[in-house]
Amino acid sequence: MWMSAQARPRLAVEAIEIRYNFFQEQELSNYLKFTAAGAVVNCSGTQKCLKYMQTGLKMPWKVHCGNPKMSELQLRIVAPRVGEFREATRIQQSFVTKAEKKALRWLAERVPPAINSDHLTVLGAAGMFLASASYALTRFNRYGLLLACFFLAVNWFGDSLDGTLARYRNRQRPRYGFYVDHVIDCFGVTALLAGMGASGHMNPLIAVWMLVAYLLLSSEIFLATYALARFEMSYFYFGPTELRILLCIGNLYVFFHPFVHPFGLPLSLWDLGAVVGSLGMTVIAVGSFVRHGYALYELEQLQ
Repeated sequence: MWMSAQARPRLAVEAIEIRYNFFQEQELSNYLKFTAAGAVVNCSGTQKCLKYMQTGLKMPWKVHCGNPKMSELQLRIVAPRVGEFREATRIQQSFVTKAEKKALRWLAERVPPAINSDHLTVLGAAGMFLASASYALTRFNRYGLLLACFFLAVNWFGDSLDGTLARYRNRQRPRYGFYVDHVIDCFGVTALLAGMGASGHMNPLIAVWMLVAYLLLSSEIFLATYALARFEMSYFYFGPTELRILLCIGNLYVFFHPFVHPFGLPLSLWDLGAVVGSLGMTVIAVGSFVRHGYALYELEQLQ
């Protein structure tokens, strides 16, 4: 197998399926939608052909495969072209969506030019980790609950405003923003629940259950975003902002009533809320999987 240094591109191509009899000694560019510098490859079998294709060379190629038994070759090139990236439609229908969008727009118009969306992303992440530390502090001082409310507000400011600011200034990086924002969210929620589990107001096992439910739902959302180009940010009119508000209300209630067992159950207020939240996220994840799986099955039925 031979490959010139100039033939190695930064990007690979979209997934394709080509029948062997159709492309033997033909330019594969006939089957793709773009052209670039070409390369000629000689390979003697299926595995070598696949290995070559997965390096992501630019088009057009000429491929000579000497395996007469190979009736069909499926080539999967994993990285999409930048120009063909399809940004997902954001779906957010929550109780505070309209008011929140107006507030974020107002804030974006007044953010100093020296501050960009990356600064706000870092601020939001710092707010979440400091909220986690505040919850852990609650085991020793109940004023940690008030600190947690403050840092949850800081998290909302940074996490919600970074995307709005990028859109307002027309400085969008949709793939970078989506990836970085939600990886940080996963780390942040993990830290937050660890802090709540260490606070003395939530059973650590229940905190772990809630984290698992959150990660299950997040996995379903992210995969559905990729497969269907629909990014659902709220369910039953509840989104991240509403959840922050509920957390702050719970913090204030526990601040004044630290030893509460709702309905006489052997659970604290946070335990009960976490159990209900975990069940809800699990049900939503399963229901969304069934709904989205059926939609994709209908879109890609085999003939």
